[in-house]
Amino acid sequence: MIKIAIALGVLVTTTLLMKKQGMSYRQSILKSIYPAIMWSSKAAGKKQTQVNVENKTPIVSFYSLTTKDINGKDFNFASLKGKKVLIVNTASDCGFTGQYEALEKLQEKYPTSLIVVGFPANDFKEQETKDNETIAAFCKKNYGVSFPLMAKSIVIKKNHQNEVFKWLSDMTMNGWNHQEPAWNFCKYLVNEEGTLTHYFPMTVDPLDPLVLEAIEKK
Repeated sequence: MIKIAIALGVLVTTTLLMKKQGMSYRQSILKSIYPAIMWSSKAAGKKQTQVNVENKTPIVSFYSLTTKDINGKDFNFASLKGKKVLIVNTASDCGFTGQYEALEKLQEKYPTSLIVVGFPANDFKEQETKDNETIAAFCKKNYGVSFPLMAKSIVIKKNHQNEVFKWLSDMTMNGWNHQEPAWNFCKYLVNEEGTLTHYFPMTVDPLDPLVLEAIEKK
């Protein structure tokens, strides 16, 4: 334990001396220790994953949903018919922000069969306080994000919850799942027919075999 603490101390000190351009000190530190965060939380992720084992279909069509993208333009989910969709609530100042890189790699791995969609939100410990323009620039510059980002919104169950996340976390709409995001970087997978099939918590890496298997399932 002492050795681990010393190692983390050295890592943090080194990060402070090598602040990444385009990132705050906090963001630089979080990016550096992200692998350790994922390693320490990996065991919990599989237990918290939820699967639509009975293949229950939505009561409200996924393709009826619309929202605003990060540039303020209408985004219609009907345009995603025939592809799997991985919806993720994101934040720039979180221990799991490093998942942006994995999400981009995931999008590159399945360029024609999968669309990753990010939803920035400030719902957990004030970890996404910036405006849409700043968020978009941060994601592009530091993680090379090319997948669609939506306008910052509320993703948890409270007043003004984003309509997409209302659908994802209400079984009377999606057919089976009532789980709202437990933290930043929770992931919801919707199949080619618009059926919600999986919920993965923040502790499951986007490139985890669990996620890849679900995406590749016919």
